[in-house]
Amino acid sequence: MALSSFWIPFLRDELKADGNTILIGHSSEAIATMRFAEQWPLLGSMLVAAYDTDLGMEQEKQSGYFDNPWDWKKIKDNQQWITLFASQDDPWIPSEQPRYIHQQLNCVYHEYKGQGHFGGAYCKPTFSELSQVII
Repeated sequence: MALSSFWIPFLRDELKADGNTILIGHSSEAIATMRFAEQWPLLGSMLVAAYDTDLGMEQEKQSGYFDNPWDWKKIKDNQQWITLFASQDDPWIPSEQPRYIHQQLNCVYHEYKGQGHFGGAYCKPTFSELSQVII
């Protein structure tokens, strides 16, 4: 079963995400958030370590998230705001990916050095930059 066929219905049916919801998605969850916003309204979203291609990885191809072209206009129009966080030294996501998403969505964009994949191989217990945007 493709991840997209699980997570999109989960966001809609279980979490009841709607026009009053802020979704925070990291990595593949950021992809699910964007795919959700293509179809349903959100208040806003925080995309951390987002990407727009399968990155040449078989597991990403099988996720189902990249089977169709992105509808950037719907993603943007279905939300009041979008904030994107990226790191230049992310070992999985080349910097071109979030920069391209930023261009397509014309959203608030924060690019850092030294944040890696915002977790993963090291512990990042707080993310004050994200918290400040929400506040």
